[in-house]
Amino acid sequence: MADEFDEFDELEFEEDDETEEGKYLTFNLDNEAYGLEITYVTEIIGIQKITEVPELPVYVKGIMSLRGQIIPVVDVRLRFGKPGRDYDERTCVIVIEISDITVGLIVDGVAEVVAIPEEEIVPHPDLDETDNRQFVSGIGKVGTAVKLILDCQKLLDDDEMENPSQEA
Repeated sequence: MADEFDEFDELEFEEDDETEEGKYLTFNLDNEAYGLEITYVTEIIGIQKITEVPELPVYVKGIMSLRGQIIPVVDVRLRFGKPGRDYDERTCVIVIEISDITVGLIVDGVAEVVAIPEEEIVPHPDLDETDNRQFVSGIGKVGTAVKLILDCQKLLDDDEMENPSQEA
């Protein structure tokens, strides 16, 4: 399967609300497929040098400099309570902006941008709020596949996650 993001040294996204409506950037963690609303995504970059910052939650890997701006970097695997893994050539950072905060999300690999009509997104089952389902706003149906649609706000909201870019 060809991957349109094999070369993502600096893939930037133009802001055009009309064409972004209902579109999701999909990525993988293990064998699970996730989606983020494209409106939050500013760019996708390869893994960069990350500077550790003491006393942050384990899933906040540290900070990195992105064209002179210091941004916190979150390992999504660790945020979901999954075991960590070594970064490789497929590992990338999805840079998102939400509520005027820029954050890098480390994921196993980016898949594609897909359009998921609102009627093809169903709420996730309210089974147990202790794992990564608390970050899932819905389940998008794409053909026979499903994508877990993430709520970016919940992904970043946490009492113990402070804004490391302010401290640096």
